[in-house]
Amino acid sequence: METTKLANPGPLGLMGFGMTTILLNIHNAGFFPAMTAIVSMGIFYGGLAQVIAGILEFRKGNTFGVTAFTSYGFFWIVLVGIWYIPTAAATAETDHTFLGIFLALWGIFTFFMFFGTLKANRCLQFVFASLTVLFALLAIGNITGNKAVITIAGFEGIICGASAFYLAMAEVVNEQLGRNVLPIGAPKNSSH
Repeated sequence: METTKLANPGPLGLMGFGMTTILLNIHNAGFFPAMTAIVSMGIFYGGLAQVIAGILEFRKGNTFGVTAFTSYGFFWIVLVGIWYIPTAAATAETDHTFLGIFLALWGIFTFFMFFGTLKANRCLQFVFASLTVLFALLAIGNITGNKAVITIAGFEGIICGASAFYLAMAEVVNEQLGRNVLPIGAPKNSSH
């Protein structure tokens, strides 16, 4: 029986998440207004590319990967929908309190997904831990209407996105070179 080695879809999903998270949080931190680049990135790279990565993780039998990438990919698509569907006559705009509840639910989901990283590398643990904190800050900032908390979340989100960006590049570079050039922190109980 011939076995075909499948490519690792993780870097694609991590880059879709990381770059989109950085862009949105540059806005949240107050550096730039919301722009078409953020919306387009949210739909096509943060959204669609992560969903594709999730489907590829399904093919590899990785339950965590399919759940994470497809969920967060659809998160980005839903978020863009929240921003733009209110222009339809049949829908009302989402107020900040309800947006905060939406973000809190994603924070709870992310907190549980964090536990799925405990046997993974330290970088992935950091991505999910920092994402949990990001969702908590964004939820609190939106529910309370506190713009300072959202600004703090923006800076924290840039760090979160950058950590996913780094992990994606580490996985690509390390695999291409056949050795660990960019450290990611060996998983617990690992001989690596």
